[in-house]
Amino acid sequence: MNPRFHTVLFDLDGTVLDTIGMITDSLRHSLTTHLQWTPPLAVLTRGVGMRLAEQLMGHAQDAYRAQGGTAPTPALIATLGATYIEHNRAIHDARVRAFPRANALLEALTARGVNLAIVTSKPHAIAARGLAVCGLTHHFPVLIGADDVRQHKPDPEPVHTALTRLGADVEGTLFVGDSPYDLRAGRMAGVQTGAAHWGPFPAGELATELPDYEISTLWDIKALVG
Repeated sequence: MNPRFHTVLFDLDGTVLDTIGMITDSLRHSLTTHLQWTPPLAVLTRGVGMRLAEQLMGHAQDAYRAQGGTAPTPALIATLGATYIEHNRAIHDARVRAFPRANALLEALTARGVNLAIVTSKPHAIAARGLAVCGLTHHFPVLIGADDVRQHKPDPEPVHTALTRLGADVEGTLFVGDSPYDLRAGRMAGVQTGAAHWGPFPAGELATELPDYEISTLWDIKALVG
């Protein structure tokens, strides 16, 4: 019996790897260090899934509006980014972990002959590092990071790039992600989309992106793929 999907694309943070706490801690550290600005957790998570520079720009604009400053400069965003990266790298290997049964799911999909790839807004090298620390590298012959494409989620380019490198078609492809940006990118690319309910975004917010499937746990993907 052939699986329902020949290809499954996964977002990384909040979908395969449980890294949201690490990400928000590094955002908080950078914003507090340079702007004395500590957004609540719900605000810190709202941009997860976007490129780091975009997240930091949004938070810096919030800080400047609240504190009466002028618009944040590119130099400030670069400084915030450098501090974030330094902090994140320092805690990365001790904090990164896969969601429960991730390896078992990926083993099952690979055994069914399903093509697998990661499509993330994180830089390629640190995304690959997270997979390596969690022992998942061998499942993903293709990893598309922020520096592998010109346009980023919610643009469909990362999804199309992953399919091209896999030699796979839009038809029969599922993209699973925990953020609105993932689901929007998948829909615009013409693939089926699955809303991952174990990430930081509320199910109701994900539902506004009209995903094809609502997925309660990572392991549920096994039955969905068939």
